Amino acid sequence: MKNRISIYSFCVLSLFFISCDQYTKHLAKEHLMFQVPKTYFHNTVVLEYAENTGAALSLGDDLSKPLSFWLLSVLPLLCLIGLFVYVVLKIDGFSRLKTLSLSLILAGGLGNIIDRLFYDRHVTDFLNLGIGSLRTGIFNVADMCVTGGVIGLLIMSYTEKKPEPVITETIPATPEESETESGTELP
Repeated sequence: MKNRISIYSFCVLSLFFISCDQYTKHLAKEHLMFQVPKTYFHNTVVLEYAENTGAALSLGDDLSKPLSFWLLSVLPLLCLIGLFVYVVLKIDGFSRLKTLSLSLILAGGLGNIIDRLFYDRHVTDFLNLGIGSLRTGIFNVADMCVTGGVIGLLIMSYTEKKPEPVITETIPATPEESETESGTELP
């Protein structure tokens, strides 16, 4: 029963994060497309509409359509299906942080794949952070989900207690057994 609840929670979390990503992208298209970028907190946060046909920071933007489809849609989708199967099979041993982190990674990956498949390879980006000339690339909620999930897994890997190795030592039951093991005879 616990397994079903854990899988259900994982799926609900993933769907929630995918929904947040898709809704914010819809808002960006509605309010930021063809508009002057909006800045907040002395240009620390910039809301600026952009479409990206590549991966992070537009890497692979110049790939042909078929190659882009396979490398940036199909291959990541297969990896995410593998991640989902892994979670379903192993979730009983997961901490809450690990479940949340993997849910974020799955949701972020699927959020961008949804854009690629439904909008001809174009992923909607709209957030830019920075101070002065030190700025991030333009990103979206799906990118934040993947980043947050990876950070969560890193935190978990450093804070989770590792099981102590089990050292087994056999104690001889009789003096004769200890003689044969050590190769020496007792007087």
